[in-house]
Amino acid sequence: MKRFLLIDDHFVVRSGINGLLSEIFNPCEIDEADDTDSASEKLKQHKYDLVMMDINMPNSDTLGFMEFVRVKYPEAKVLIFSMSSENIYARRFLKAGAKGFLPKDSSLDEINKAITLVLNDRKYISESLAEILADASSSNNPDNPFDKLSPREFEVATLLLSGQTITEISRTLNLQLSTVGTHKTRVFEKLKVNNVLELKELANSYKI
Repeated sequence: MKRFLLIDDHFVVRSGINGLLSEIFNPCEIDEADDTDSASEKLKQHKYDLVMMDINMPNSDTLGFMEFVRVKYPEAKVLIFSMSSENIYARRFLKAGAKGFLPKDSSLDEINKAITLVLNDRKYISESLAEILADASSSNNPDNPFDKLSPREFEVATLLLSGQTITEISRTLNLQLSTVGTHKTRVFEKLKVNNVLELKELANSYKI
């Protein structure tokens, strides 16, 4: 019997996926968590065939959690299920150990396909993401400088790119303003940019 862990801070999303999994894999066991801390406790208690996780949740360093799961629970196959941009996040999470990146607006058939592939220890990549990865591999650009960023720095960078201020990022990530400011400074230093406008221009050149 399959056992699943759903990690999402929205009850409606968890309920919808719970119902879908229950219908496809009857009988099965399904546990739920609304952040990475509660998910960690679930992982200590049970072995899971599949973990479906959002990447934008309050008080959660989801990229760090993904890397933690890969090291601590390598048998747990993780499928990212998110509204966050594939273009920005997918490569990073796949590199961290996720088996696939599935947009939340995917059709039921596509969701079923992704779950089935990952359960069979294969990777799931949407057509749009496949095009992005193909473009990146054929690009004449040198190594992506964004890969130099730590998981938290990358998270701050993407929030800056989305238009959030330091204060808003502080609330989003539940960090002190000074901590966010330090991360922003390190991002600018590592990427050799002086302001958010230059950051956006650099991101566009690497299709971030």
